Order: sequence, then C-alpha cells, then structure tokens
Amino acid sequence: MSRSTTRTRWRVGLTATALLTAGALLPAPAHAEDVTDYTITVDPTAQGAEIDDTMYGVFFEDINRAADGGLYAELVQNRSFEYSTVDNRSYNPLTSWTVDGAAQVVNDAGRLNERNRNYLSLAAGSSVTNAGYNTGIRVEKGKKYDFSVWARAESGSTLAVSLQDADGTLATARRVAVRTGGWAKYEAAFTASRTSSDGRLTVASSGAAALDMVSLFPRDTYKHQSNGLRKDLAEKVAALRPGFLRFPGGCLVNTGSMQDYSEASGWQRARSYQWKDTIGPVEERATNANFWGYNQSYGLGYYEYFRFAEDIGAMPLPVVPALVTGCGQNQAVVDDALLKRHIQDTLDLIEFANGPVTSTWGKKRAQMGHPKPFHLTHIGIGNEENLPVEFMARFKEFRAAIEARYPDITVVSNSGPDDAGSTFDTAWQLNREAGVDMVDEHYYNSPQWFLQNNDRYDSYDRNGPKVFLGEYASWGNAFKNGLAEAAFMTGLERNADIVELASYAPLFANEDYVQWSPDMVWFNNQASWNSANYEVQKLFMNNVGDRVVPSTATSTPSVSGPITGAVGLSTWATTAAYDDVRVTGADGTTLLSDDFSGDASRWKHTGGGSWSLQDGQYVQTDVAAENTMVSAGDANWHDYDLHVKATKKSGKEGFLVAFGVKDTGNYYWWNLGGWNNTTSAVEQAADGGKSTLVSKAGTIETGRAYDIDIKVRGRQVTLYLDGQEWGGFTDDKPAEPFRQVVTEDEKSGDLIVKVVNAQSADARTAIDLGGARVATKARVTTLAAAPDAVNTETETPVAPVTSTFTGVADKFTYTFPATSVTFLRIKQK
Repeated sequence: MSRSTTRTRWRVGLTATALLTAGALLPAPAHAEDVTDYTITVDPTAQGAEIDDTMYGVFFEDINRAADGGLYAELVQNRSFEYSTVDNRSYNPLTSWTVDGAAQVVNDAGRLNERNRNYLSLAAGSSVTNAGYNTGIRVEKGKKYDFSVWARAESGSTLAVSLQDADGTLATARRVAVRTGGWAKYEAAFTASRTSSDGRLTVASSGAAALDMVSLFPRDTYKHQSNGLRKDLAEKVAALRPGFLRFPGGCLVNTGSMQDYSEASGWQRARSYQWKDTIGPVEERATNANFWGYNQSYGLGYYEYFRFAEDIGAMPLPVVPALVTGCGQNQAVVDDALLKRHIQDTLDLIEFANGPVTSTWGKKRAQMGHPKPFHLTHIGIGNEENLPVEFMARFKEFRAAIEARYPDITVVSNSGPDDAGSTFDTAWQLNREAGVDMVDEHYYNSPQWFLQNNDRYDSYDRNGPKVFLGEYASWGNAFKNGLAEAAFMTGLERNADIVELASYAPLFANEDYVQWSPDMVWFNNQASWNSANYEVQKLFMNNVGDRVVPSTATSTPSVSGPITGAVGLSTWATTAAYDDVRVTGADGTTLLSDDFSGDASRWKHTGGGSWSLQDGQYVQTDVAAENTMVSAGDANWHDYDLHVKATKKSGKEGFLVAFGVKDTGNYYWWNLGGWNNTTSAVEQAADGGKSTLVSKAGTIETGRAYDIDIKVRGRQVTLYLDGQEWGGFTDDKPAEPFRQVVTEDEKSGDLIVKVVNAQSADARTAIDLGGARVATKARVTTLAAAPDAVNTETETPVAPVTSTFTGVADKFTYTFPATSVTFLRIKQK
C-alpha cells in the first residue's frame, strides 16, 4: 500500500470514538418509535451501468508482516541470516536466533551464492535455535512439517534437528548427515506430537559446518503448493472471490534506490521492489529492506503472486516503479540508462507472465513450474507519486514502450496519495491530457468523509479515464467504519461505468508487528480473524451483480448547525512560537485574548511535546514530537474570528492552528508547511481520522513571524495568511446515513437490493420495484452490530446472519435494523 503520503499515512492505530460520525451532520434518532421512514423506488426498465466481474479485488502489500511471518508460510524467521540494521536499527544477522556454543555470521567468498551474501559458520558441538514469529513456531498435533537447510562441511558433520517448547519435545528429532565438500541441500520431515504456539527449532552440529536457508514449512499449505502460502490466510482471501489481485505495493514499489542488487550497485539494501529480484530458486533471490521497517526475504515473489491470483480466480495486477519516489521521499530519478533498464524490465515482466515457453522469460516461468501463461491484462506504473509532472513524463515512456509491443495491456497511472488537493488536481489534468486509460486513486479518510462522499463519482467525466480505486479505508476497524465504507460502496457500484476496479487496503496485519491500522484481516501465529470491514467487503464482493438497476431513495431529515468548537495550537516534528492569540465573536465580542505576558493557564495540553512561556511567547520546543495540540476556549463557540502570530523555530514542517475543536479526535486545523514543508492544507479530524478539505503547495520560512487569521461563519471558513486571503471552504455536505443501490444478477435473475443504515434508528422503508414480477420470498443477509463493535481473535460480534423474508411484492415494506448492512436477493419471475 500502499499508502498515502499524507500526514495521516504514517499514523498507526488510529481508532474511532463512540460516535458514528462527527458533528451535527448526522441526524439524531427519531423520537418515540426510534424509526425513520424512507422510500426506495426501483426502475427495472432503465439501463444502469454494467458491472465488470473484476470490479472488486484485493491489494496485497508486505506491510504489518503480511508476507514473511504472514501469508508466506515459512516458520523460520531470518532463515538466511540476512537481517541488517538497514532493515531495522534493532536488527543484526542473528536476530531471532540464539547460539549455544560458538557461531558467527560470515560474508565472504564461501557463501552459498553471490546474491545470498551471508551464511552461518557453526563450530563443532554448537547449536542455534530459532524463535520464529510472534510467540514462536506454531505446530499442530499430527501435522507434518518439512525442514530443509543448505549446508557444507569440510570434514563432514551430523546435524541434529529438533522442535521443542518450554514443556519439552514437539516432534521426534531428526539427524542429517552433511557430506564433506561444497554446499548441498538437506531435508527432513517432522510430525508434531502435540500442538504448541511457542515452538523453537534447534540445529546442532557435531562438527564445524556452514549453514544457510534454514527452513521449516507446514506441509498443509494453500493448494498444497511447495514454497507455499499459509492456508487460513489464503482461504480468507479466496472467500472474498476477488476479481483482481494488486501487488506488491504500495510504498514498497516507489521508495528507495532504483538500482539493482549487484556488486556494481554496492549490494544496496534499501531498494524499490523489483520483480526480477523475486523469482527463481528461493536461495538465489535477493534480500531487501522493507519500507515498513523490517526485512523482506522475497520468498513470496512475483511467481507466487501470479500463482496465487490464478488459484483464487483473480486477475493479476502488478505495479512497477516509475523512477519517481513517493511516500515522503519524493525524488525524481534522473538517469536515462536506469529508466530504460526499468522499462525493459517491465516488458520482460509481461513476457514472463504471458510469453510462450520459447521466449526468454516465458521459459523462465515454465522452468519454475508454470508453462501456461498467467493472462496478464493490466499493469500499474508507479504508486502515489507526489511529483505529478515528473511522474507523467516517465509514465509516458513506459506506456509507449508497452503499447508498442503489447497493445492489449491496460497501463494504469495514478493521481497521488490523496482524494483532493493540488497534487491530485494536477495529476488528473495530466492524465486526461495524456489520454490515460485508467487512473489509480488512493485515500484514507474518516467515516464521516465516506458518508459525505457517496456521490464522489457521479460527476466524473464519462468520456475520460476510468478509475481504479486501488486503496481506500476509513480510519478504524469498528463496525461504524465498515458501515461508512458500505455506504460509500453503494456509490461505487452506481458509478461502475467509471469505477472499474476497487480494493480496500491494507489486506493483512500481524497483531505483533503493526505499522498501519486499520486492516482487513488480523492474525498471529496461531489464528486469524475477519475485521468488520472484511465482512462488509465480503458481502459486496459475493453479491456484485452484472448491472446496476437505477433506483432512488429519500434522504434523512437533518439540520446542519454551524461549525462549533474551541481553538488550538500545534506542531509536527517542528519547534514553533505563538503569540497574540485573539478570538473575536461575529458581533465584536472578545472571546479570548492572550499575549502570553502572564501564564498559560487557559491552554489545555492534549497532545505531546513540551510547551513553555519564553519571552512573551508560547513555545513548543520538542523538535521530534508529533501532534502537540494545546487548546483554549469553549467547545460551543461558533461564528468567530481567530488571529494568531506564529513563528517556526526549527524542524521539518511548519505549524498548525486549530479551530472548531470539540475534543482530541474532532477538530479542524490549518496545517501550514506540512508534508515535509511542501504543502499547506486544512484537515478535518472526525473520530480520530483526517480528511483534507483544501490544499495548496507552499513552504514556511524558519524565523519568520506569520499573521494567521481564520474567519468562521456558519459552516463557511475563510483563511488569511499575512493579510492576504489564502483560501476557504464550506463544510456543509450531509453525512447521509441511509444509502442504497440495486443490481441484477443475470445468471440467477436476482434483483439484489443493498441497503446501508448507518444510524442508530431503524429504517422503515417502502420499496417500490417498479412493476417487476418477483417471487414472494427474498434471501436476506444482514450485518448488524453496535457501532463500536470490533471483531477479535476470541469474539466476532460483526458476522453475517442469513434469513428469509416472505413479504416481497411489487411494493412492500421492509424495516432495516439500526446500524446495519442488508442485502435482499429477490427472484424475478
């Protein structure tokens, strides 16, 4: 993913509060009956958009230990002793290993092969033990596990291989005789005598030996593939019935060095994900530092991705680097020879996927065990580039080369890391001008944003590029997040002629190695569980339909009040000084005036950092602290003018001035000099997640005092910088909690009525099927739970419930439960 380069992109563990949405835009429940009345009117004679079989898919990125320690079934961590401080400052080549006796990791000419740089030199009578992932190596009673190791010994040796935990032996130990001479692969099999999640694998040597690629795989992998996938995780993906699989990233693709892994490049360890590093025998694949802070072995590589896509019936959609880095790095690589090499690599990738066995790369695919092609039809160039002009120049070169040789391949561009703003607008303009076929949009926003933006694609140009919504999620794994996403998905389906592909992100998270949250599927070394978001995705993906049947619905009566809240000051990885804070009501009344000549008692410290009074200014001095919010005033303030004088002292960014502050998770702030001092924007925080309302490029100078004025009137806000109007916005879009879409399944003839009721009142709904001849029974699938419900390893409050409704007619009434997603499948006669 991955993932957006907005400030929120690097926030981990954002969780929602008790409110379904923020502010006054969400209507309160009806009074006595706690029921709101709606109508849905369907027009079965009208032609809605056709929906491709591939509309909904999944996006896999190795984040949160999604690959090693996750989907890739290898149980040994750091199996080839390649961990490095480049991967993570806490790592060393023996991370996850303990030594009894004498052993050292060696990087010399005695290595297994040139690309597998390190190996272990184990002294006679010594042993090493691997701790696996999470609490240890997971084994289950009666199941088989395959051990392998590459070893050499100048005078021969016997390896004693054992599995145990604190309570004793987990399987009968095995002895492996290492012959005198060079490197060779040795294998053994274990059958677990009992179940444990705390296992350890020990390899002891009678004589001096060199070891590499110490491996333990469960035999029971998905589809029983060798070098295979963890069965329960793969099965959860398969159960979604995804139309496509996007891989391998994400920020893995467009960050780091674009050089290869070779002596010429100095064996660079922080590289972009390059497909040729990841195929062939696993012991000959390169290693790399993962952008998300750990090592990636590439045991799960491009061949395995293609094979997995095939196994689950999904269209493969790989993404390759465009030589413009993103995700906070934001550099355009200027090296024509390197660009040409990456373009050729992309052409070779298409040949690897689709070429005949007589071609160079088709032969390589066949040698790996798959002579038939993988039927690649789409390929993405780049990911979330923040430099749209530089990106487009390179994209055009990739596209020209691909179209010249493979004219049937759809080449996918992108629009940067956000749903709006200057980068987004410029990227879309360039994409339209270039006649791009498809544009990949990414955004992560609050539940309120998703409720407010169901109509996002209604106004998109029907003659312009198609949209691939490659990454999206609301900030949280509670059911309220799934509800907001479901409401938004009804708009995606209604606009299926524009939005041809869509995938939630990220897919996986190992609960002990989280860099990003929320995620669709959570797991540890012994179990996996579906989030509420997963259940929503599965419901939609298993009930897509082939075309939209046009329908309309009444909206929720609501009253929108003014923006209300206190004011605040903050910084992010920056020190700054504030002075002369004034808040004046629209009638001229002074609500707050503080020149910091006294104390700072009126300011409440709700964030991090270190605030103090210095020379008549309020100063935040911790340059590393993020979100250092202090606030003052009344949460009921509205219609006011805020004035602040702010000076950046040092650090990466500028400063933040907040208004409409209700609490720590609900406010607006003007982020001046954000995103590494490249952009200024107004962001709205709702239930802990953020959305960008208006954005412009710009920087903040160190040592210069800026006059900041914010005028709040009703739900309209105007912003001034040094007396000049900078911009403004009106936040008056209702967070409509009642959304619906109707589709038709041509094979079954079913009308599928999909209704989201994201409020705490039942929705009594009169449904008019427009004269359609239908059966009296409907198959009903309902997701209903408390808004804050979260699925865990031990509890699954968000789960589908199926039932039958027998009151279907051309016109009938159905009451949709509070906070629910309901699908009615109605047979047509």
